[in-house]
Amino acid sequence: MLNPDTIAIIKSTVPVLKVHGTAITRRFYERLFTAHPELLNLFNHANQKQGRQQEALANTVYAAALHIDKLEAILPVVRQIAHKHRSLGVTADQYAVVGENLLAAISEVLGDAATEPILQAWGDAYGVIANVFIEVEKDLYRQAEEAKGGWAGYREFKVQRKVKESEQVFSFYLVPLDGGELPAFLPGQYISAKMAIPGHENTHIRQYSLSDAPGKPYYRISVKREDAIPQVKPAGTISSYLHSSVEEGDVLKLSAPAGDFTLNVEDKRPVVLLSNGIGVTPMLSMLETLAVRNQGRKVTFIHANRCSADQAQYARVQELLGSCLDLSVRWSYMEPEAGLDAVNSVLQSQIKPGFINAEWLKEFVPAEGASYYFCGSVPFMREVYNGLLACGVPVEDLHYEFFGPATDITGLPEQAAAPVS
Repeated sequence: MLNPDTIAIIKSTVPVLKVHGTAITRRFYERLFTAHPELLNLFNHANQKQGRQQEALANTVYAAALHIDKLEAILPVVRQIAHKHRSLGVTADQYAVVGENLLAAISEVLGDAATEPILQAWGDAYGVIANVFIEVEKDLYRQAEEAKGGWAGYREFKVQRKVKESEQVFSFYLVPLDGGELPAFLPGQYISAKMAIPGHENTHIRQYSLSDAPGKPYYRISVKREDAIPQVKPAGTISSYLHSSVEEGDVLKLSAPAGDFTLNVEDKRPVVLLSNGIGVTPMLSMLETLAVRNQGRKVTFIHANRCSADQAQYARVQELLGSCLDLSVRWSYMEPEAGLDAVNSVLQSQIKPGFINAEWLKEFVPAEGASYYFCGSVPFMREVYNGLLACGVPVEDLHYEFFGPATDITGLPEQAAAPVS
């Protein structure tokens, strides 16, 4: 436990962290990778280049300082991060390395303002926070290894099938190379895939949501090829490699399923699943699970994309419309006419044009209350989050997942609506 003087000092640094937090975390990662280049094998290099990882860590440090006297307030965030750490293979001894470089970065960025009492207080606080993460992750490692069919570290999986879902998406059906049992997972969870790509010095690890229901003899991931956007982001190294170079019969190394963004199958209220782009993957797992586990439960499935030609699993969603599910489907497309033809003319009746915002969502908020699950790009998630709150949905009924480092979606963007691309 921290003494009152330490807590007071940490609290006094909150305004400074709000201003200088990202500069501190940027310097932290520079120091960390210079001193320990082997850790580049754990991190998403694209998130580093785009600044998302630095922003996410800055937000976490800020939240820890803000709630240092009641750390239970950030336990949900701790568990979310701990799941990712477990899927990556982060070890307890690495926390000392992180702490050393974080304190050094604070000292460098703040200069004379980083007095000895402040650095001592942050050293004590980091020790307490690190121990919380270590204990939570220790339990997650134990659960993953002791689960029926579970394993520690990475396990080899063969690509049994590779299926083109759309112009941008391939699904990979993965079975254990050892022929052993697959552990169950919760709809909404993900695996980490670890790959060594020819010509790359470091290995790459990416998380991919499992896109089918639990209980199948395979795991399925559905991967969108991330094309480069000039001056915004580079092309997706891993997604491009999976699309162009990984074929049926090849072997991938996977961690056991992880993640706390999961469907509550015991909740009998209506459920609304919202996504855009490749954020549809955990929603597909939830939808498939609802078709098996929650027969009769009212389900609304809403997905936004550029156009129908980019749509993955459209045919399967249509099949589920004819199942025992009480299911309604809506698609929102930036280019509604692109890709439409006589074969998918049914789709036209399901399209509701326009940006997904509060006005758009009013039509789909059940009067009797519902649970809402959503995933997609940050602008999309911000619109959905604030739009549902504006429709009177209680915040405790909102459940969401970031693809990549978490960021703030609680504030309204400067423009009234964000495109749903």
